[in-house]
Amino acid sequence: MQKYLYLILISFFLTSCYTYQVKKQPDPAANNKQDPKKTAESAGKASTQLQNAAAQPPVQVSIQEKLAPNKNVKIDVDGKSYKIIVDRWESDSLVAHAVYNPKKILKFHKNQINSEKIAEKRFSQPIADIITVTVYAGIGVLIWALVH
Repeated sequence: MQKYLYLILISFFLTSCYTYQVKKQPDPAANNKQDPKKTAESAGKASTQLQNAAAQPPVQVSIQEKLAPNKNVKIDVDGKSYKIIVDRWESDSLVAHAVYNPKKILKFHKNQINSEKIAEKRFSQPIADIITVTVYAGIGVLIWALVH
């Protein structure tokens, strides 16, 4: 019983509520959804707005804006994945250091970085909820075991 308790405690220390998530680009057509109860006049205005939105290309965020200084990100460079903290941009080159090894300085050209696979480190509420429920269940089992 005691070794299982140690195993459970160690697994909680190794679990993190933070995950690397790719930020999705906003869809301009989704922002222009209209209520079906609108009048014909407002529907005409909405259709011209939708045509204008369709004529405009979606706003692309540059790699330099996605990789701002002091951001903790996971990038894909030439098929290899790196977890880095961005230091600065020198012209077209990204200067960063590895998350778990601050002494290791990495340099990448912006053309080497896959801009579709840039994932920011964010708090994950579902994982936090799962951990919370598991801890409460473990406490309940522990109390039940002590009582019996």
